[in-house]
Formats: sequence, structure tokens, C-alpha cells
Amino acid sequence: MANSFGSLFVGSSGLRGAQNALNVVANNLSNIDTKGYVRQRVAFEDEPYNQFAMASISSQKSGLGVQIGDVLHTRDQFLDRAYRTENGRQSFYQVNYDAASEIEVQLQEMTGQQFHEAISDLYEAFAEYAKDPSSDVVQNLVVQKGQLFISRAKGVYDGLISYQTNMNTKLRDDVNRINEIGKTIVDLNRDIQRIEAGGVETAMQLRDERDKLIDELSGLAKIEYNETWDGITKIKLEGVDFVTDGTYFKIGLQEDKATGFLNPYWQKLSDPLKNDYAFVFDTSACDPKTNTDIGEVKGILLARGHEVANYLDLDTTQYVYENGAREGTVRRPGLSDSVVMNSQAELDKLVHTLVTKINDFLSPTTTFSEYKPGGNEDMTLKTSSIDIGGSSVTVIDGFSEVPVYDRFGMDTTQKTVGMVGRDANGRLVTITGETRFFDDTDPALGSDFEIPSRELFSRDGVDRYVWVDLLDGKSITYEYKDANGNTQSKSITGFYMYQAEDDSFNPDSLYTLNKLEINQEVLEKPSLIPHTYDRPNGRNIAYDMAENIYNLWETVDYTINPSDDTPCSIQNFYTKWVGELATTGSIYKTTAESLESTRDNVEASRQQVIGVGSDDELTDMIKFQNAYNASSRYINVVSSMIDYLLNSLVG
Repeated sequence: MANSFGSLFVGSSGLRGAQNALNVVANNLSNIDTKGYVRQRVAFEDEPYNQFAMASISSQKSGLGVQIGDVLHTRDQFLDRAYRTENGRQSFYQVNYDAASEIEVQLQEMTGQQFHEAISDLYEAFAEYAKDPSSDVVQNLVVQKGQLFISRAKGVYDGLISYQTNMNTKLRDDVNRINEIGKTIVDLNRDIQRIEAGGVETAMQLRDERDKLIDELSGLAKIEYNETWDGITKIKLEGVDFVTDGTYFKIGLQEDKATGFLNPYWQKLSDPLKNDYAFVFDTSACDPKTNTDIGEVKGILLARGHEVANYLDLDTTQYVYENGAREGTVRRPGLSDSVVMNSQAELDKLVHTLVTKINDFLSPTTTFSEYKPGGNEDMTLKTSSIDIGGSSVTVIDGFSEVPVYDRFGMDTTQKTVGMVGRDANGRLVTITGETRFFDDTDPALGSDFEIPSRELFSRDGVDRYVWVDLLDGKSITYEYKDANGNTQSKSITGFYMYQAEDDSFNPDSLYTLNKLEINQEVLEKPSLIPHTYDRPNGRNIAYDMAENIYNLWETVDYTINPSDDTPCSIQNFYTKWVGELATTGSIYKTTAESLESTRDNVEASRQQVIGVGSDDELTDMIKFQNAYNASSRYINVVSSMIDYLLNSLVG
């Protein structure tokens, strides 16, 4: 009888096991579309055995049925790591492809070619100008098309700046999200550790939430992680501890005062009061060979760049000095790898090249070392002034050499005539052989015949020239031969000095897109565009000057950036720029799509392990239903047998 009632216990364990297994299957099916849910699987094990006798060499035991040993939280760590790596890499290249696509949208290359048309329209306007520079209609056309060209160029440039601002906002959101994820994972670690401390229960739902957050974090930055024996997941972000035992290390945002651009930094390793920041991401290292091309945030930082670029940023040379002597050069970082900054700089260079070349023909300049009064090459500079700040220098052919340093610290020794002047604004000016001024030798003039002749494109708030008077009644004297061979002289006591572009002293002096406009005088009166020579033998229309401007578009003398040493024309400059952008975008697109395919394939393999499939679950349901039915029939048989035995004893 005892064994019979024990058989009922065995049967009931089968009922309980099958019922609980069916509950697990039902839970899987109900979460089949739940994002981040990991399939649960039942693992059965024997109930403890009951010893009922001892034999000479072994004990005699009977089984007590089955029990659920564990409900498995199925994951494949290898596939998890592979997915998270490819997810981060795909996010990095997707951001850069999106940036290249946005630039194409700004240029409207796909939907009307508006900026390209503005360049062509300006070219056609100067083609008409070359035919008749004195025509009022043509002069109005040049001004109108010049204004349209600047307007559309600024539209593209401002659009790129706006996109940088949007990327900056996205960067802030991503960093805030990283901090939120870190805090949440710390809380989940604590809850998982508490629940699983007894070794009885597995915190499956919490583990699912944590794994989902790690998946999300992998798309934002490069991470490394491991789980300790007590259920705590520790995470390193960009090689630095981010989530550890019971805490996470917050990422702050340093804002550049000049640009407003943000840069993430480790608060625990930085001292903002001392302007000492440990930045999280190193955008100079983005190499697939070293697994440093990972994460959306790094991609944003790289694509956005560190500033709003202009044509000067294409000069990547930076001079290195040691003990006051130049030892070599290094590349200035951050431009060639930033798709937005590179496009800004190349667009600005295109516009800068075109407008300065046009201005130089309309309002020519020269230097004291190049000046040819009377147009005669047989010229000698005569000057006796050799005082520079009280120091005496040796005069050689009217010039003396003094060291002058450019914006990068390069020693560009120049010649000086040893004089000081004062400009119309009251500033002292040291005059060198390279001082540039309005060339009055034979300039084309506007309808009022005033000098200096006007430029077409001007800088907001900065005139092309400023009048300079030499101090102490001094003069610069040139001797030259006239057309009859007679010696003539020309003394200069004052001149219209060209206000050169110099970003180190006055950023507003640059002919860059954020400062360019049409000369207001010319805009109000287009006939002031230089078009006539005022010569001793009469006035002549400046056809040759107008023809030179027209030929600018075909002159093969321009390079798009330092890495492109093949000269091109203005027409081809734009084509090469857009082609380079298209190539860059295509590379990013191909890479992003390839990585997306790889990531999706890994995810498909991962879902075969962690995902819930209705076919598999229905198969398990039928299996456990049959097990339940078998246990039930087994109990019925045992019950009938016990009933028969009891009735037989009574009888």
C-alpha cells in the first residue's frame, strides 16, 4: 500500500512539472512581440530518491518523480558581443552618411541645382560684361547675379551651420541618455543582486531590461562589459570605468564659448574650474583596425567638427618650435575627417577664390617692392629713412630685411622701407616692402572716376582700403624712365593701404561667407563698377580687364584642398567639390549599409537563441500537454489499483 501511495506522489510531480512548464510556454507566447524579452525554457531534474533497503553492495532506492530544476534565461554571450560591436560601428558610419546627405540637400544637387545655377548665372553675367563693360544693363545684371551668388552661397553655408547646431542638440540628448542608462543599470544591478542573493530565484525581467539597455548603449559609444559572480554587470565606456559596483560615473558637457559646441568629458577626472578636462571621445582615432570607429556620439563629434570652418582651415600646416627655432610641421587636426567642416571650408574657398580674384581685377593692388609707376620696369626705390623703433638697419636697394611671423609662427622675412605711417583711424602702420596698397598705375574706374576704384564684393564693416599718411613729413620716392627715356620721379607721402585678411588680429577682415556682401555703393549705383580707363590720351572702355574676369572661370589654376594637387578651373572646382562629397557620402553609405546587413544577420542569429518562435512554443505546448495527460492517466491507473485493493480487503 505504501508503495502505491508513493506512486501517486510520483504522478502528481509529473502533473506539477507539466503544468508549470505549460505556464512558461504561455508566458513566452504572451511576450512574443515584447521588445527585449528573452525566451524562457524549462529544465527538469529528478526529485530526491527515497532509500528503502540496503543490499550488500548498494542501497535500494525508489524515485519520487520529477521537479523543475530551473527556468533558463537563454542567451548567447558571443552573439551578444558581436551584435553590440556591429551596432556601434553601424551607428558611427550612419551618422556620417546622414551628414553627407544633408550637405547634398543643402546644395539641392538632387532637386534643382540651385547653387550651381547661381555660379553659372554669375559666369554668364560677366560674359556679357566682357562684351560691353560700360552698359548700364550689364552692370545691373552683374550686381544682381553677384548678389544672388552670395545669397545662395550663404544659404548653403548657414544651412551647414544650422545642421551643426542640430547635431550639437543631438549630442546633448545622446549624452543625457548615456547618463540615464548608466543610472538605470546601477539600479537594476542592485535589484538583481538582491533578488538572486538566495540562490532560488532568477530576476529574468530585470535582466531583460538590463540587456536591452546595454544593447542601446552599444549604439551610442564603444563599451566593454562583464558580469561578476554576484550578478553585477560592470561597464567600461571608451576604455574608462562607467558602471561599477553600486555607482556610475557621470559624463558632463563642456561648451565652447566661441562656437557653443559641446564636448563630453568625464566629471570624475576633470576640473572645470582649472579648465582641465578629460574628454571622453578622441576623434583623431577613428580606425576600424583598432575598433575605434564605434558609436553614434563619436560619429556626431567627428561629422560636426570642432568649429565653423572657413577657407583658412584648409591650410593644415602648423609649425612646431623648440627653443625659439622652427623644427618642423604637423597637421592641424579635425578638418579633413569632418564631412561638415570640410564642406564648409571648401565652399568658402570656392567663394573666396572667386570674389577675391574678381575684386583684384576691379580694384587692383600692388606692393612697394612691386610698384611700377609709369608702367616702366626700369625703376629704383630711393629712400633715406632707416629708423624702425629707434633701431638702425642696413638699407639694401631701398629695402632692409626684418623678420615677420605669420599666423602659424612661420618666419616670413620681409623687406621694409623703415617708415611708419598713421591710418585714417589713428592707428600706427609699419610700412614694409610687402605692404599692399591700391595700384594707381592704370586702374579701371567707375562712372565717377574716383580712386580707389570699387570692389564688387566687400566685407561687412571693413573697407577695402584705408588712407595712410607717412609720419614726420617723410616720403617714399621712385625714379623711373618715361616713354622718352627721361628720368622721372614719384614721391609718395600717403597711400590707400589695402586692409589685408588677417584672422589672428581681425577675423572680420576675411573675405569669408559670414562677412561677404555686395559693395553697398555699387549696389545703390551699379555704374560705379570699374569699366573705364582714364588715361592722358583719353578715356577707354576697359575691355581687357573685363575679359580677364570672364577668363577666371576657365583658368586652370585652382586646387580644391591641400590633398588635391591637380589644378582645375572654377567651373571644375565646383564639380570636383560635389564629386568629392558624393564619393565620401557613397563610402559612408556603402559602409553603413554593409554594417547594417552584418548587424541584422547577427541579430537574426541571436533571435534564434533568445527570441520567441510560435512554432517552437506550440511544439513544447503539445509536448507538455501530452506529459500532463500521461501523468493524469498514470494517477488514474494507480488510483484504480489502490481502490481495488482496498475493496478486496473489505470483502
